[in-house]
Amino acid sequence: MSLINTEVQPFKANAFKNGEFISVTEADLKGKWSVLIFMPAAFTFNCPTEIEDAADHYAEFEKAGAQVFIVTTDTHFSHKVWHETSPAVGKAKFALVGDPTHALSKAFDVLIPEEGLALRGTFVINPDGVIKTMEVHDNAIARDVTETLRKLQAAQYVANHDGEVCPAKWKEGQKTLKPSLDLVGKI
Repeated sequence: MSLINTEVQPFKANAFKNGEFISVTEADLKGKWSVLIFMPAAFTFNCPTEIEDAADHYAEFEKAGAQVFIVTTDTHFSHKVWHETSPAVGKAKFALVGDPTHALSKAFDVLIPEEGLALRGTFVINPDGVIKTMEVHDNAIARDVTETLRKLQAAQYVANHDGEVCPAKWKEGQKTLKPSLDLVGKI
């Protein structure tokens, strides 16, 4: 079953953010756009490159009115040490969420049970707590956060422009389409 257009289920997790331990719940995903980026584990190889990519583009997410959460199957204590010891991870100004019980990884259907790790999953969630985009793939393939930002902007656009859709490779400011019978077979 797809998670698209479903509401995020209740959860509570501990996180490390800006030098503090915080609690994150589904309520924190309401009221503004959110991006959840699942990764297998701290202190791995590809994961720091993705966190650095997200950190390098964090101002763009903030400008779009979105918050970013990185989730791994580690504890928030591990995230603190990871943040302090990795120059790439140290750039993160967003929450590094611990999921040692795998509750979040299961809820978002990214858990690899036999490994106790999460797949690389990316979810864009609207201010009502509803999942609007998702991407899940093999852990050997790191993501490009600019594509996540593009999907966020597209989801925001269609949420604010009823009846319009964003075509392939759409970027903010480009033309959209308004589906109609007149367009069938003409594109």
